[in-house]
Amino acid sequence: MSAESQLAQFGIFDARVPRYTSYPTAPHFAGGVNAATFARWIEAVPENGAISLYMHVPFCRRLCWFCACRTQGTSSDDPVVAYAEVLKAEIALLKARLAPGVRLSRLHWGGGTPTMMPAAVIAEVAGAIFDAVPLGPDAEFSVEIDPNEIDEPRLAALAAAGMNRASIGVQDFDLDIQKTIGRDQTYEVTRDAVLAIREKGVKSLNADILYGLPHQTPARIADSVQKLLSLSPDRVALYGYAHVPWMARRQVMIPSDAMPTPPERLELFETARRLFVWDGYREIGIDHFARPEDGLAVAQAQGTLRRNFQGYTDDTSPVLVGIGASSISRFPQGYAQNAAATSEHIKAIRSGSFSTHRGHDFTAEDRLRGRIIEALMCDFAVDSAELIRDFGVSPAALDAMYAKAMAAFPGMVALTRTGLSIPPHARPLTRMIAQSFDAYDHAKAQHSAAI
Repeated sequence: MSAESQLAQFGIFDARVPRYTSYPTAPHFAGGVNAATFARWIEAVPENGAISLYMHVPFCRRLCWFCACRTQGTSSDDPVVAYAEVLKAEIALLKARLAPGVRLSRLHWGGGTPTMMPAAVIAEVAGAIFDAVPLGPDAEFSVEIDPNEIDEPRLAALAAAGMNRASIGVQDFDLDIQKTIGRDQTYEVTRDAVLAIREKGVKSLNADILYGLPHQTPARIADSVQKLLSLSPDRVALYGYAHVPWMARRQVMIPSDAMPTPPERLELFETARRLFVWDGYREIGIDHFARPEDGLAVAQAQGTLRRNFQGYTDDTSPVLVGIGASSISRFPQGYAQNAAATSEHIKAIRSGSFSTHRGHDFTAEDRLRGRIIEALMCDFAVDSAELIRDFGVSPAALDAMYAKAMAAFPGMVALTRTGLSIPPHARPLTRMIAQSFDAYDHAKAQHSAAI
Protein backbone atom coordinates (compact mmCIF):
# COMPACT_ATOMS: atom_id res chain seq x y z
CA MET A 1 0.00 0.00 0.00
CA SER A 2 1.37 3.43 -0.93
CA ALA A 3 1.97 6.07 1.74
CA GLU A 4 -0.75 8.22 0.16
CA SER A 5 -3.28 5.37 0.28
CA GLN A 6 -2.37 4.68 3.88
CA LEU A 7 -2.99 8.31 4.83
CA ALA A 8 -6.21 8.36 2.82
CA GLN A 9 -7.57 5.51 4.94
CA PHE A 10 -7.64 7.89 7.90
CA GLY A 11 -9.51 10.60 5.99
CA ILE A 12 -6.66 13.06 5.63
CA PHE A 13 -7.95 14.34 2.29
CA ASP A 14 -11.38 15.19 3.68
CA ALA A 15 -10.72 16.22 7.27
CA ARG A 16 -10.81 19.79 8.57
CA VAL A 17 -9.01 20.17 11.87
CA PRO A 18 -7.56 22.95 14.07
CA ARG A 19 -4.03 24.20 13.53
CA TYR A 20 -3.62 24.08 17.32
CA THR A 21 -1.87 27.39 17.83
CA SER A 22 -3.87 27.42 21.07
CA TYR A 23 -5.84 25.02 23.24
CA PRO A 24 -8.71 25.35 23.45
CA THR A 25 -8.91 26.90 20.00
CA ALA A 26 -10.29 30.40 19.44
CA PRO A 27 -13.82 29.29 18.41
CA HIS A 28 -14.26 28.07 22.00
CA PHE A 29 -13.40 31.41 23.60
CA ALA A 30 -16.37 32.94 25.43
CA GLY A 31 -17.44 36.19 27.01
CA GLY A 32 -16.56 35.43 30.61
CA VAL A 33 -13.11 36.98 30.22
CA ASN A 34 -13.29 40.77 30.07
CA ALA A 35 -11.20 43.92 30.57
CA ALA A 36 -11.20 43.51 34.36
CA THR A 37 -9.98 39.92 33.99
CA PHE A 38 -7.20 41.02 31.66
CA ALA A 39 -6.12 43.76 34.10
CA ARG A 40 -5.94 41.23 36.98
CA TRP A 41 -3.86 38.84 34.90
CA ILE A 42 -1.48 41.64 33.92
CA GLU A 43 -1.10 42.70 37.54
CA ALA A 44 -0.28 39.08 38.47
CA VAL A 45 2.91 39.11 36.36
CA PRO A 46 5.67 39.02 39.00
CA GLU A 47 8.30 41.70 39.53
CA ASN A 48 11.35 41.26 37.30
CA GLY A 49 9.44 38.70 35.24
CA ALA A 50 9.57 38.24 31.46
CA ILE A 51 6.76 38.64 28.99
CA SER A 52 6.38 38.52 25.23
CA LEU A 53 4.40 41.14 23.36
CA TYR A 54 2.57 40.97 20.04
CA MET A 55 1.35 44.18 18.40
CA HIS A 56 -1.30 43.97 15.66
CA VAL A 57 -1.61 46.64 12.96
CA PRO A 58 -4.78 45.81 10.99
CA PHE A 59 -4.14 47.94 7.89
CA CYS A 60 -2.84 47.16 4.40
CA ARG A 61 -2.26 49.37 1.38
CA ARG A 62 -4.03 46.71 -0.64
CA LEU A 63 -5.96 43.61 0.41
CA CYS A 64 -4.53 40.36 -0.97
CA TRP A 65 -7.37 38.07 -1.99
CA PHE A 66 -5.85 34.96 -0.44
CA CYS A 67 -5.51 36.46 3.05
CA ALA A 68 -7.97 35.62 5.81
CA CYS A 69 -6.39 37.88 8.45
CA ARG A 70 -8.32 40.66 10.18
CA THR A 71 -7.20 43.62 8.06
CA GLN A 72 -8.66 46.58 6.23
CA GLY A 73 -7.37 48.47 3.22
CA THR A 74 -6.46 52.15 3.18
CA SER A 75 -4.70 54.28 0.61
CA SER A 76 -4.08 57.02 3.18
CA ASP A 77 -1.69 57.02 6.14
CA ASP A 78 -4.19 58.93 8.29
CA PRO A 79 -5.99 55.89 9.80
CA VAL A 80 -2.64 54.23 10.51
CA VAL A 81 -1.26 57.30 12.28
CA ALA A 82 -4.47 57.66 14.31
CA TYR A 83 -4.32 53.96 15.22
CA ALA A 84 -0.72 54.37 16.38
CA GLU A 85 -1.94 56.95 18.91
CA VAL A 86 -4.38 54.35 20.23
CA LEU A 87 -1.56 51.80 20.47
CA LYS A 88 0.44 54.23 22.59
CA ALA A 89 -2.58 54.76 24.86
CA GLU A 90 -3.00 50.99 25.19
CA ILE A 91 0.69 50.63 26.05
CA ALA A 92 0.25 53.29 28.75
CA LEU A 93 -2.64 51.27 30.24
CA LEU A 94 -0.39 48.22 30.23
CA LYS A 95 2.51 50.08 31.84
CA ALA A 96 0.28 51.30 34.68
CA ARG A 97 -0.51 47.71 35.69
CA LEU A 98 2.82 45.98 35.20
CA ALA A 99 5.03 45.24 38.20
CA PRO A 100 8.49 46.86 38.33
CA GLY A 101 11.35 45.24 36.45
CA VAL A 102 9.30 43.30 33.87
CA ARG A 103 11.27 42.79 30.65
CA LEU A 104 10.46 41.66 27.12
CA SER A 105 11.78 38.33 25.91
CA ARG A 106 10.11 38.68 22.50
CA LEU A 107 8.46 41.55 20.65
CA HIS A 108 6.64 40.95 17.37
CA TRP A 109 4.86 43.47 15.15
CA GLY A 110 2.33 41.86 12.83
CA GLY A 111 -0.75 42.60 10.85
CA GLY A 112 -1.81 43.67 8.39
CA THR A 113 1.21 45.68 7.43
CA PRO A 114 3.04 47.26 10.36
CA THR A 115 5.51 48.84 7.92
CA MET A 116 2.68 51.12 6.75
CA MET A 117 3.52 53.27 9.76
CA PRO A 118 5.67 56.28 8.80
CA ALA A 119 9.24 56.28 10.10
CA ALA A 120 8.55 58.86 12.83
CA VAL A 121 5.54 56.87 14.04
CA ILE A 122 7.58 53.65 14.11
CA ALA A 123 10.08 55.38 16.40
CA GLU A 124 7.32 56.75 18.65
CA VAL A 125 5.52 53.41 19.05
CA ALA A 126 8.77 51.52 19.69
CA GLY A 127 9.79 54.16 22.24
CA ALA A 128 6.46 53.83 24.06
CA ILE A 129 6.80 50.04 24.21
CA PHE A 130 10.35 50.11 25.54
CA ASP A 131 9.47 52.80 28.07
CA ALA A 132 6.78 50.48 29.42
CA VAL A 133 8.63 47.17 29.03
CA PRO A 134 12.33 47.29 28.12
CA LEU A 135 13.94 44.54 26.07
CA GLY A 136 15.56 41.88 28.22
CA PRO A 137 18.90 40.14 27.63
CA ASP A 138 18.98 38.20 24.34
CA ALA A 139 15.51 39.52 23.47
CA GLU A 140 14.20 39.26 19.94
CA PHE A 141 12.37 42.07 18.15
CA SER A 142 10.76 40.88 14.92
CA VAL A 143 8.64 42.74 12.39
CA GLU A 144 6.53 41.56 9.46
CA ILE A 145 7.79 43.51 6.46
CA ASP A 146 5.92 43.89 3.18
CA PRO A 147 8.59 44.28 0.45
CA ASN A 148 6.13 46.52 -1.43
CA GLU A 149 5.63 48.72 1.63
CA ILE A 150 9.12 49.51 2.96
CA ASP A 151 11.65 52.22 2.22
CA GLU A 152 14.93 53.49 3.60
CA PRO A 153 13.47 55.81 6.29
CA ARG A 154 11.11 53.15 7.67
CA LEU A 155 13.73 50.44 7.59
CA ALA A 156 16.23 52.73 9.28
CA ALA A 157 13.68 53.52 11.99
CA LEU A 158 13.07 49.82 12.63
CA ALA A 159 16.77 49.06 12.79
CA ALA A 160 17.39 52.00 15.11
CA ALA A 161 14.58 50.75 17.37
CA GLY A 162 16.35 47.41 17.71
CA MET A 163 14.68 45.12 15.19
CA ASN A 164 16.91 42.04 14.95
CA ARG A 165 14.61 39.68 13.01
CA ALA A 166 12.53 40.45 9.94
CA SER A 167 9.70 38.37 8.53
CA ILE A 168 8.68 38.48 4.87
CA GLY A 169 5.63 36.91 3.28
CA VAL A 170 6.50 35.39 -0.08
CA GLN A 171 3.49 33.11 -0.75
CA ASP A 172 4.65 32.27 -4.30
CA PHE A 173 6.95 33.90 -6.86
CA ASP A 174 5.00 32.70 -9.92
CA LEU A 175 3.53 35.79 -11.59
CA ASP A 176 0.39 34.00 -12.82
CA ILE A 177 -0.33 32.69 -9.33
CA GLN A 178 0.32 36.12 -7.85
CA LYS A 179 -2.20 37.63 -10.25
CA THR A 180 -4.77 34.98 -9.32
CA ILE A 181 -4.42 35.60 -5.56
CA GLY A 182 -4.15 39.40 -5.78
CA ARG A 183 -0.56 39.54 -4.56
CA ASP A 184 1.89 41.39 -6.82
CA GLN A 185 5.37 40.90 -5.39
CA THR A 186 8.14 40.00 -7.79
CA TYR A 187 11.25 38.10 -6.86
CA GLU A 188 13.32 41.21 -7.60
CA VAL A 189 11.28 43.38 -5.20
CA THR A 190 11.59 40.72 -2.50
CA ARG A 191 15.34 40.26 -3.11
CA ASP A 192 15.96 44.00 -2.89
CA ALA A 193 14.04 44.20 0.39
CA VAL A 194 16.08 41.31 1.83
CA LEU A 195 19.34 42.98 0.79
CA ALA A 196 18.24 46.27 2.36
CA ILE A 197 17.27 44.50 5.59
CA ARG A 198 20.64 42.80 5.84
CA GLU A 199 22.51 45.99 5.02
CA LYS A 200 20.93 47.43 8.18
CA GLY A 201 22.58 44.69 10.24
CA VAL A 202 19.44 42.61 10.74
CA LYS A 203 20.88 39.12 10.59
CA SER A 204 17.82 36.93 11.13
CA LEU A 205 15.23 36.50 8.40
CA ASN A 206 11.93 34.60 8.38
CA ALA A 207 9.90 33.84 5.27
CA ASP A 208 6.41 32.45 4.67
CA ILE A 209 5.48 30.47 1.56
CA LEU A 210 2.18 28.78 0.71
CA TYR A 211 1.27 25.49 -0.86
CA GLY A 212 -2.18 24.65 -2.22
CA LEU A 213 -2.59 27.89 -4.17
CA PRO A 214 -4.61 28.03 -7.41
CA HIS A 215 -2.69 26.89 -10.50
CA GLN A 216 0.19 25.65 -8.33
CA THR A 217 2.05 22.60 -9.67
CA PRO A 218 5.08 20.73 -8.32
CA ALA A 219 7.25 22.43 -10.96
CA ARG A 220 5.95 25.88 -10.06
CA ILE A 221 6.34 25.47 -6.31
CA ALA A 222 9.82 23.99 -6.83
CA ASP A 223 10.80 27.11 -8.79
CA SER A 224 9.44 29.39 -6.05
CA VAL A 225 11.21 27.44 -3.30
CA GLN A 226 14.52 27.55 -5.17
CA LYS A 227 14.18 31.32 -5.59
CA LEU A 228 13.42 31.63 -1.90
CA LEU A 229 16.45 29.49 -1.02
CA SER A 230 18.63 31.91 -3.00
CA LEU A 231 17.74 34.51 -0.36
CA SER A 232 18.95 32.19 2.46
CA PRO A 233 16.22 32.77 5.05
CA ASP A 234 17.04 31.47 8.52
CA ARG A 235 13.60 29.93 8.97
CA VAL A 236 10.65 29.26 6.71
CA ALA A 237 6.98 28.59 7.39
CA LEU A 238 5.40 26.39 4.71
CA TYR A 239 1.71 26.96 5.31
CA GLY A 240 -1.21 25.33 3.52
CA TYR A 241 -3.46 27.88 1.87
CA ALA A 242 -6.92 27.76 3.46
CA HIS A 243 -9.59 28.49 0.84
CA VAL A 244 -12.50 29.63 3.01
CA PRO A 245 -14.48 32.18 0.94
CA TRP A 246 -17.49 31.75 3.26
CA MET A 247 -15.33 33.23 6.05
CA ALA A 248 -12.95 35.53 4.14
CA ARG A 249 -15.13 37.28 1.56
CA ARG A 250 -12.21 38.56 -0.48
CA GLN A 251 -11.37 34.96 -1.38
CA VAL A 252 -14.40 34.86 -3.71
CA MET A 253 -12.06 36.61 -6.15
CA ILE A 254 -10.05 33.38 -6.39
CA PRO A 255 -11.47 30.75 -8.78
CA SER A 256 -12.34 27.64 -6.80
CA ASP A 257 -11.97 25.43 -9.87
CA ALA A 258 -8.27 26.34 -10.07
CA MET A 259 -7.53 24.90 -6.63
CA PRO A 260 -5.38 21.75 -6.39
CA THR A 261 -7.08 18.62 -5.08
CA PRO A 262 -6.17 17.35 -1.57
CA PRO A 263 -3.80 14.66 -2.97
CA GLU A 264 -2.19 17.35 -5.15
CA ARG A 265 -1.79 19.57 -2.05
CA LEU A 266 0.11 16.74 -0.35
CA GLU A 267 2.38 16.43 -3.39
CA LEU A 268 3.02 20.19 -3.37
CA PHE A 269 3.93 20.09 0.32
CA GLU A 270 6.25 17.12 -0.18
CA THR A 271 7.95 18.79 -3.16
CA ALA A 272 8.71 21.90 -1.12
CA ARG A 273 9.64 19.93 2.00
CA ARG A 274 12.22 17.85 0.15
CA LEU A 275 13.86 20.94 -1.32
CA PHE A 276 14.24 22.59 2.09
CA VAL A 277 15.69 19.43 3.59
CA TRP A 278 18.08 18.95 0.68
CA ASP A 279 19.32 22.50 1.24
CA GLY A 280 20.24 21.73 4.83
CA TYR A 281 17.19 23.00 6.71
CA ARG A 282 15.94 21.12 9.75
CA GLU A 283 12.29 20.14 9.81
CA ILE A 284 10.54 21.92 12.68
CA GLY A 285 7.18 20.49 13.65
CA ILE A 286 4.62 20.03 10.91
CA ASP A 287 5.33 23.00 8.63
CA HIS A 288 8.45 24.99 9.59
CA PHE A 289 12.07 24.69 8.50
CA ALA A 290 15.16 26.28 10.03
CA ARG A 291 18.89 26.49 9.57
CA PRO A 292 20.70 24.32 12.16
CA GLU A 293 21.98 27.41 14.00
CA ASP A 294 18.59 29.15 14.14
CA GLY A 295 16.82 29.40 17.47
CA LEU A 296 13.98 27.11 16.38
CA ALA A 297 16.36 24.28 15.48
CA VAL A 298 18.24 24.76 18.75
CA ALA A 299 14.99 24.72 20.74
CA GLN A 300 13.85 21.57 18.97
CA ALA A 301 17.13 19.83 19.79
CA GLN A 302 16.88 20.90 23.43
CA GLY A 303 13.20 19.95 23.81
CA THR A 304 12.08 23.54 24.45
CA LEU A 305 10.18 24.18 21.21
CA ARG A 306 6.76 25.73 21.81
CA ARG A 307 3.71 26.70 19.74
CA ASN A 308 1.73 29.94 19.84
CA PHE A 309 -0.41 32.12 17.59
CA GLN A 310 2.54 32.90 15.31
CA GLY A 311 3.30 29.19 14.82
CA TYR A 312 6.43 27.64 16.30
CA THR A 313 8.60 29.59 18.71
CA ASP A 314 11.66 29.23 20.89
CA ASP A 315 10.20 31.69 23.40
CA THR A 316 9.57 30.12 26.79
CA SER A 317 7.98 33.16 28.46
CA PRO A 318 4.78 32.14 30.32
CA VAL A 319 2.99 35.34 29.27
CA LEU A 320 2.24 36.64 25.78
CA VAL A 321 0.47 40.00 25.75
CA GLY A 322 -1.39 41.01 22.60
CA ILE A 323 -2.07 44.68 21.91
CA GLY A 324 -4.12 46.12 19.08
CA ALA A 325 -7.46 45.10 17.63
CA SER A 326 -8.23 41.33 17.68
CA SER A 327 -4.93 40.46 19.43
CA ILE A 328 -4.92 37.44 21.72
CA SER A 329 -2.99 37.24 24.98
CA ARG A 330 -1.95 34.07 26.77
CA PHE A 331 -1.44 34.00 30.53
CA PRO A 332 -0.92 31.09 32.92
CA GLN A 333 -4.57 31.69 33.85
CA GLY A 334 -6.01 31.61 30.32
CA TYR A 335 -6.55 33.45 27.03
CA ALA A 336 -7.86 36.99 26.53
CA GLN A 337 -8.79 38.48 23.16
CA ASN A 338 -9.21 42.14 22.29
CA ALA A 339 -12.24 43.39 20.38
CA ALA A 340 -11.99 42.15 16.81
CA ALA A 341 -13.47 45.26 15.19
CA THR A 342 -10.91 48.05 15.02
CA SER A 343 -13.56 50.67 15.81
CA GLU A 344 -14.66 48.84 18.98
CA HIS A 345 -11.08 48.40 20.11
CA ILE A 346 -10.31 52.08 19.58
CA LYS A 347 -13.47 53.13 21.45
CA ALA A 348 -12.52 51.05 24.50
CA ILE A 349 -8.92 52.26 24.66
CA ARG A 350 -9.93 55.90 24.27
CA SER A 351 -12.33 55.45 27.17
CA GLY A 352 -9.41 54.30 29.34
CA SER A 353 -10.20 50.58 29.33
CA PHE A 354 -8.69 47.49 27.77
CA SER A 355 -10.86 46.15 24.96
CA THR A 356 -10.88 42.48 26.07
CA HIS A 357 -14.22 41.02 25.00
CA ARG A 358 -13.77 37.25 25.23
CA GLY A 359 -11.32 34.55 26.24
CA HIS A 360 -11.00 31.37 28.25
CA ASP A 361 -10.15 30.49 31.86
CA PHE A 362 -7.97 27.38 31.92
CA THR A 363 -9.13 24.33 33.82
CA ALA A 364 -6.67 21.73 35.05
CA GLU A 365 -7.80 19.47 32.23
CA ASP A 366 -7.19 22.25 29.67
CA ARG A 367 -3.61 22.58 30.83
CA LEU A 368 -2.97 18.85 30.62
CA ARG A 369 -4.58 18.34 27.22
CA GLY A 370 -3.05 21.54 25.87
CA ARG A 371 0.42 20.35 26.81
CA ILE A 372 -0.16 16.94 25.21
CA ILE A 373 -1.31 18.58 21.98
CA GLU A 374 1.59 21.04 22.00
CA ALA A 375 4.09 18.21 22.57
CA LEU A 376 2.66 16.25 19.64
CA MET A 377 2.72 19.32 17.39
CA CYS A 378 6.28 20.25 18.40
CA ASP A 379 8.04 16.95 19.11
CA PHE A 380 5.72 14.27 17.71
CA ALA A 381 6.00 12.68 21.14
CA VAL A 382 4.52 12.87 24.62
CA ASP A 383 6.62 12.35 27.74
CA SER A 384 4.50 10.61 30.39
CA ALA A 385 6.89 11.41 33.25
CA GLU A 386 6.68 15.14 32.44
CA LEU A 387 2.89 15.07 32.45
CA ILE A 388 2.72 13.12 35.72
CA ARG A 389 5.20 15.52 37.33
CA ASP A 390 3.73 18.79 36.04
CA PHE A 391 0.00 18.05 35.98
CA GLY A 392 -0.52 15.35 38.61
CA VAL A 393 -2.26 13.06 36.14
CA SER A 394 -2.32 9.37 37.00
CA PRO A 395 -0.59 6.80 34.76
CA ALA A 396 -3.94 5.04 34.35
CA ALA A 397 -5.61 8.21 33.05
CA LEU A 398 -2.78 8.75 30.58
CA ASP A 399 -2.99 5.16 29.41
CA ALA A 400 -6.70 5.63 28.71
CA MET A 401 -6.02 8.75 26.64
CA TYR A 402 -3.24 7.03 24.73
CA ALA A 403 -5.48 4.03 24.06
CA LYS A 404 -8.12 6.26 22.48
CA ALA A 405 -5.57 7.75 20.07
CA MET A 406 -4.13 4.34 19.22
CA ALA A 407 -7.58 2.94 18.52
CA ALA A 408 -8.41 5.85 16.20
CA PHE A 409 -5.07 5.71 14.38
CA PRO A 410 -3.80 2.11 14.42
CA GLY A 411 -0.23 1.89 13.18
CA MET A 412 0.10 5.68 13.21
CA VAL A 413 0.88 6.20 16.90
CA ALA A 414 3.14 4.07 19.05
CA LEU A 415 3.66 3.48 22.74
CA THR A 416 7.28 4.00 23.72
CA ARG A 417 9.32 3.52 26.84
CA THR A 418 8.70 7.18 27.74
CA GLY A 419 5.19 7.77 26.45
CA LEU A 420 3.54 8.11 23.06
CA SER A 421 5.02 9.05 19.68
CA ILE A 422 4.05 9.65 16.06
CA PRO A 423 6.46 7.85 13.71
CA PRO A 424 7.77 9.71 10.61
CA HIS A 425 5.42 8.01 8.14
CA ALA A 426 2.38 9.21 10.12
CA ARG A 427 3.39 12.84 10.65
CA PRO A 428 1.07 14.26 7.97
CA LEU A 429 -1.70 13.10 10.35
CA THR A 430 -0.33 15.02 13.34
CA ARG A 431 -3.14 17.58 13.57
CA MET A 432 -5.73 14.81 13.32
CA ILE A 433 -3.97 12.74 15.98
CA ALA A 434 -3.73 15.81 18.21
CA GLN A 435 -7.48 16.28 17.89
CA SER A 436 -8.03 12.89 19.52
CA PHE A 437 -6.78 14.55 22.75
CA ASP A 438 -9.11 17.55 22.31
CA ALA A 439 -12.09 17.46 24.69
CA TYR A 440 -14.02 20.21 22.88
CA ASP A 441 -16.70 19.76 20.21
CA HIS A 442 -15.55 20.96 16.78
CA ALA A 443 -18.62 19.84 14.84
CA LYS A 444 -19.67 23.42 14.05
CA ALA A 445 -16.19 24.95 13.73
CA GLN A 446 -14.90 25.74 10.24
CA HIS A 447 -11.27 24.72 10.42
CA SER A 448 -8.74 24.45 7.61
CA ALA A 449 -7.98 21.30 5.63
CA ALA A 450 -5.82 18.69 7.35
CA ILE A 451 -3.33 18.80 4.47
